[in-house]
Amino acid sequence: MKSYRPAKTLLSVIVIVLLSSGCTGSSTQPVHQQTAPEQGQEATPDIRVTTTFTITADMVAAIGGEHVTVTSLTPPGADIHSYEPTPTDIVTAQHSDLIVEHGLGLDSWLSTMTNSVSSARITVTEGITPIPIAAGEYEGVPNPHAWLSAENAHIYIANIVRVLSDIAPEHAAEFAERGRAYSDRIDTRFEQIRELTETIPPENRTVVTCEGAFSYLTAELGFTEAWLWPVNAEREATPRRVAAVIDTVRDQGVPTVFCESTVGDKPMRLVTEDTGASFGGVLYVDSLTDAAGPAPTYLDLLSYNATVITQGLATS
Repeated sequence: MKSYRPAKTLLSVIVIVLLSSGCTGSSTQPVHQQTAPEQGQEATPDIRVTTTFTITADMVAAIGGEHVTVTSLTPPGADIHSYEPTPTDIVTAQHSDLIVEHGLGLDSWLSTMTNSVSSARITVTEGITPIPIAAGEYEGVPNPHAWLSAENAHIYIANIVRVLSDIAPEHAAEFAERGRAYSDRIDTRFEQIRELTETIPPENRTVVTCEGAFSYLTAELGFTEAWLWPVNAEREATPRRVAAVIDTVRDQGVPTVFCESTVGDKPMRLVTEDTGASFGGVLYVDSLTDAAGPAPTYLDLLSYNATVITQGLATS
């Protein structure tokens, strides 16, 4: 292992700042799955929004404030890639004023349940330039995890502000102001992340994960990445991919590897056994946690992942 160790005092201070600021997350409470109103129930003045997963639900709640009621079809901890809609989900969508689709192939299952739903609909990744998956069965297909980039997060926000303003123009100025404030918080959070990850020595800046979900973040930070499978739609790591990751970890002296919360870590544990690298813990990408977990909001997710990655790679 390399002998480099960053100044522990600086690293500890930055980690504490990120963790403490992450506790505030967005200006709203974490969004959980809610029940659609029953037939005949008195309507509320809110814009009823249904999203496909918790991250976009949290974004909509932060921008819409008290004017929106948000339901995420996939609950905290669920894998959006392989989600199978339920009859309740269809009822929820039917009672919505707006359905928020992510796009880039992340939630392609949505079309199977919304063909007969008349609610307004938006794809929040409209206008984003995707990073293509680099290898494997899905080579060339857009990597869907675009929210792990500050630039892309601003596009999500602009799309959400626009569609909410179209639905409720009387609140357009408020949505725009909330969107600007939320964008500012995201910029601040990414500045903190860059400052934190700068403590990682250049020779350790390879992020090795189970799913290839960090392409946008590693591109933004100037890091490299390696993964066992490109997206969660691919459930098993092939022997060739495992061997390739083992070679990367050995050749680059990667001290620590990670795995995402929505997949099993057994294949990555095999990598650690074969290379001597440490397992750095769980990262949150495709889903927020519940309120008791470490990533109940999008901003918390960003801070938590940066902290775990830095703690794993900055000391070796």
